[in-house]
Amino acid sequence: MVYSLAASTLTIAAPLACDTSPAQGSEPARGPSDVLVTGADEEMLVLEVTQANRIVVRLPRVEVGQGITTAVAMMIAEELDARLADVDIPLADARTKGNQYTGGSNSVVSLYGPARQLAATARARLVTAAARRWHLPAWSLRTGNTMVIAPDGRTATFGSLSASAARIRRTAVSAKPKPASRHKVIGRPTTRIDARDIVTGKAKYTGDLTVAGAKPTVVARPPTLGGKLVSVDDRAARALPGVHAVVRVPGGVAVVAESFHHAFNARDALKIKWAPGPSAALSDTQIRSRLKAAVPHPASPPHGSAQVEAEFEFAFVSHAPMEVLTAIADVRAHKAEIWFSSQTPTDARDSIASATGLPASSVTVHVLRGGGSFGRRLNFDAAIEAALISKAAKRPVKLMWSRNDDTRHGRMRPASHHRIRASHAGGRVVAFSHVMAEVSEARGNKGTANQAAFVRPGRVQAAGPLPSDSGLYNFGRVSGDSGGVELAMPLGAWRSVDSGMVRTAEEIVVDEIARSLGKDPVAFRRTTLRSKAVKAVLDKVSAAGSWGRAMPDGHAQGVAVHEEYGSCVACLAEIDATDPGHPRVTKVVMAADVGTAVNPRGLQAQLMGTAVDGISTVLQAGLHIDRGAVREGSFADFQWARQRHAPLHFEAHIMPSEGEPGGAGELGVPAASGAVANAYARATGTKPRRFPLNF
Repeated sequence: MVYSLAASTLTIAAPLACDTSPAQGSEPARGPSDVLVTGADEEMLVLEVTQANRIVVRLPRVEVGQGITTAVAMMIAEELDARLADVDIPLADARTKGNQYTGGSNSVVSLYGPARQLAATARARLVTAAARRWHLPAWSLRTGNTMVIAPDGRTATFGSLSASAARIRRTAVSAKPKPASRHKVIGRPTTRIDARDIVTGKAKYTGDLTVAGAKPTVVARPPTLGGKLVSVDDRAARALPGVHAVVRVPGGVAVVAESFHHAFNARDALKIKWAPGPSAALSDTQIRSRLKAAVPHPASPPHGSAQVEAEFEFAFVSHAPMEVLTAIADVRAHKAEIWFSSQTPTDARDSIASATGLPASSVTVHVLRGGGSFGRRLNFDAAIEAALISKAAKRPVKLMWSRNDDTRHGRMRPASHHRIRASHAGGRVVAFSHVMAEVSEARGNKGTANQAAFVRPGRVQAAGPLPSDSGLYNFGRVSGDSGGVELAMPLGAWRSVDSGMVRTAEEIVVDEIARSLGKDPVAFRRTTLRSKAVKAVLDKVSAAGSWGRAMPDGHAQGVAVHEEYGSCVACLAEIDATDPGHPRVTKVVMAADVGTAVNPRGLQAQLMGTAVDGISTVLQAGLHIDRGAVREGSFADFQWARQRHAPLHFEAHIMPSEGEPGGAGELGVPAASGAVANAYARATGTKPRRFPLNF
């Protein structure tokens, strides 16, 4: 259903998924001819054709590098027959209601229908307006390059037709989106619409903004997670040049200064006494022991079957987006204005309102692009903290969490322990059990600043069910259960959430089952996979990556597959482990079936990123907990893969499809992680059990 919005230019809206169903009291659907008041777009995707011939869609999602603005621009350009360069996709501010959640690999899925329908409806109205202006049959007109074209060569830009098109309620041509067979933009590899702005520095992130009066701000934080401020002597800090204010906040002591240089100097001059946090007695050894004890007991294996059993440990992992958390806040007595990058801006607005004591209607949240996220910007710790500092300091502030701040006090992927048992008899698996336990955030945890900022919308709990319960493999009786260990630690959904650990462990075991049955890992998967689509992506990487080719000692290949978000993927990795302590992934081949791939080039970039995620979390990147503190502080010791660790050769194959789009952003992590782990196991003749391997 598409609605018209009352405006002087063509402005139409399509509803997105809302938080309230009709059964819960939402308004009944309106007819396509209804006119809504200006601004009634809270639950809508809104398209405007401006008189300057720009196509503007204010996107209720956030761009954090995944390319969603480019994908939506392509959908709009496709159906409007507009030039991609004429489409603008600014980010919408936080709304009072509706779905603005960016995550769960669902942005393209949720926007594909509404965006195309919007543009198709706009095109029909523009063509009808041109037909009336020229007194020609609408069917004789065509569109292209952001204009309507008559048979005699006359042209009218969309902008010049916008006002008259806004008054049209019944179109003379179809408003249905094109069939996939007519797509000229969707499905064609396309450079990001913001690529030049990013590489030239024109693209603006929160740290680039200048808000009147907003001064650089940093926070001194406790040495342990959740540590409490006992006392502070700030006399020396206040005496330093450029210092405007020193204020206490739940997470520590904030310094507001003329520059970040002044702020950091003053922060280091503070003399603070801290009380240890609630987890100060805990280190990795104790956490691992408690996790192992919390794993539920598996079901009994079938009588007469042989067992392949394995236990796995996964460390805590930082999100580590390249752009550190930054938020600008201007909190006054009766209103607040906040600028930052958020995947959950409506939740953020409500939490900021609660923290500052303001009504939500008095809080404005401006959503900015983010320099990476991987789930980190689902949480809005920095925004709440900036608001509290601004309120206390009685002035606008620009708060920056340093890399050290976020690594040692930010959100982490929880550590987990897994126990898997595969039972086989007669050359096939007859039962498969996967039980696990992971760290969960203690209820009522006030150990870190602004715990109200912790939300995990749509989080998948491993206990119900495990990803393997979806029937990826024909493994007979599949069972799973999970336990947890509550700790006062700041946790968050990390890219691929539980699947990055659960499926990685399972794919390692699949290789070990094949080995115990004397079968090739690829051949074994082909005989046990249920889905033709998964078999197809496995076949693609096997052929493209020359599976089974002869390799030198210490070198090996590994494969893994994954199915989720209505999509599937396979990965083949080659590794050089001649020095087992410093392995190097030399080649990665991936293949994905995501239905219609709006921008294949963007999808290939997503898969490349997941390959680096797999290399990092399997081989070298994790967080240690030492007596309640995170040991790592920056990329110097949180060893994320760098250029020298990236595969020398990478290729990604996108399977052709005209089906509806599936999710893609998180899809590749489990397959890449499993393939790297399996390659290492085959190269070294070992059975890796703790990740990353260097822990």
